[in-house]
Amino acid sequence: MATRVAPPAGLPQKVVSNPPNQTLYVTNLPSAKIQKDDLRTALYMLFSTYGPVLDVVALKTMKMRGQAHIVYRDIQTATQAMRSLDGMEFLGRKMKITYAKGRSNIIAKLDGTLVPPKAAAAVALTTVQQSIFSAPVPGAPTTNTESPAPQGSPAKPPGTETATPAEENRGTKRPREEEEEEESDSDVAMEEDSDED
Repeated sequence: MATRVAPPAGLPQKVVSNPPNQTLYVTNLPSAKIQKDDLRTALYMLFSTYGPVLDVVALKTMKMRGQAHIVYRDIQTATQAMRSLDGMEFLGRKMKITYAKGRSNIIAKLDGTLVPPKAAAAVALTTVQQSIFSAPVPGAPTTNTESPAPQGSPAKPPGTETATPAEENRGTKRPREEEEEEESDSDVAMEEDSDED
């Protein structure tokens, strides 16, 4: 029987490797020296020499800086690129390339297996929230001013049922002021020059 030998004390018990995938995970990229679009273009140019690259995701957020995901059409091309570019110096730093943990959304779209993200669960509204959201728009004309207030909302104070003149004019277009006089009066008729001598 074969017995397992424990690795030396400084090494982990088991190196976890991700299964082969069309998406490569690239780390140890320079993040401060280059703009995001330039980094994506440079990665695309480098990785497209091994096959068609479907997508390059390189973000500059604090969590994702120095990392990128390269998506290939098939696993063989991704494997070939990973084997030949792993450890290669790119913009002054040695890249570390592994298979990504999950599949890219682009691959799922191509396969037809993309599950769109679920919408947020509907939240039950309280009666106060319902009364606020179903209340009429302020300043909008109401059809029945004598109707009772919606349940949960405060009643109107007495004497506020009448609209002020400012509220009556709100939302109406003012007519354009008339010109004092027609411009034809201020125009001078042209004198006719005659060519006759």
